[in-house]
Amino acid sequence: MKHVALLRGINVGGKNILPMKDLAAMFVAAGCRDVTTYIQSGNVVFSAAAGTLKKMPATIAAKIADDFGYRVPVIVRSHEELSIVIRRNPFLNPEAYQKILHVAFLADAPGAEAISKLDPDRSPPDRFAVIGRDVFLHLPNGGGNTKLTNAWLDSKLSTVSTVRNWATILKLHEMTQV
Repeated sequence: MKHVALLRGINVGGKNILPMKDLAAMFVAAGCRDVTTYIQSGNVVFSAAAGTLKKMPATIAAKIADDFGYRVPVIVRSHEELSIVIRRNPFLNPEAYQKILHVAFLADAPGAEAISKLDPDRSPPDRFAVIGRDVFLHLPNGGGNTKLTNAWLDSKLSTVSTVRNWATILKLHEMTQV
């Protein structure tokens, strides 16, 4: 089964520069197979044995910190989990303009109490829905103009997140098919 590693803050806005060939080599060295990167923002598709998969996020994060000095969260989803994300998006409908749809992938599922503290009126007209380890985002004014940021989600939900747009999610889903 293929998985995707979603790294936060790599090669975005000229910061945390990490060549994709170096990133791919880290995954191979960590015991992953069939390693492929997608665009420059830290998306790595790979296969790995269960033992490797369990340790891989911490291994890759530590290697990036050692080699490049960046603290980068690494969040992993399987092809099946991406399929569920695609099916569950409450904002996806035939009229939905896909460029305004995003998902914040969370490292851990937040509890109901943490979710209840999220302010639905934080960034109108933006909307969000927390389902499991994912926050579905409907951002009519774009991802760069929202107050529904990684920092806000992380602090309120006591976890780490990384956001991908809908087109990237669909492409990663395609790439993780066996």
